[in-house]
Amino acid sequence: MNSDKGARTEARSTAAFNRIGPRSGTAFRLAKGDILHVVDPEGGQVGDLLAFAADDVRELLSNGRTFDYEETIRLTAGNRLWSNRSRAMLEIVEDSVGVHDFLLTPCSEATFRHFYPAKPVHRGCFGNLAEALAPFGIEPDAIPVAFNLFMNVPVSPNGTIEVLPPPTRPGDHIRLRALCDLVIGLTACSAYDSCGGTFKPIDYRVETANRPRRNGEDKST
Repeated sequence: MNSDKGARTEARSTAAFNRIGPRSGTAFRLAKGDILHVVDPEGGQVGDLLAFAADDVRELLSNGRTFDYEETIRLTAGNRLWSNRSRAMLEIVEDSVGVHDFLLTPCSEATFRHFYPAKPVHRGCFGNLAEALAPFGIEPDAIPVAFNLFMNVPVSPNGTIEVLPPPTRPGDHIRLRALCDLVIGLTACSAYDSCGGTFKPIDYRVETANRPRRNGEDKST
């Protein structure tokens, strides 16, 4: 699916992409007006995305507020992602896939024990995000439901959900504009079902206006 609803023409950065290795994560600052460009380089991979207000990390991405204000659970280009304090944090400006999940929490050690008892336990996206976000003063208990990029979670008419492999092909991508200064957490998902049983990298870069880089900002700018 190639959705261009509400998409805008943006100046593209020529900076190289950063790679998040399979089953790992990172965190960085994203300034207001910057574009976060996330790519699935090999196809079939989910990335968990979190956002916190840089000036007060108790303000964070909220799926409930987002569903309420956007009046849909199918979020794509033209939609905004809202905080628990009813502030728009990110706007999706480009989306080559149109399939993402904002219902399920980041996978964790408990997830692996519950759903994959015959497989080795992994700390999952939750553990990866907790480690990456700790330098920004974000505690594990503050990690909310993630905006799960490219994750395929259909909801049936009777309300049941299932997790299917991502529909992404190599090079599929999403671009999100920061509507305020943010701290971002981003992973290459670790769960078997989310990624169709394989684990691949996620690429990203920050596309900025011409301005000095601040301390803690991603060096891809």
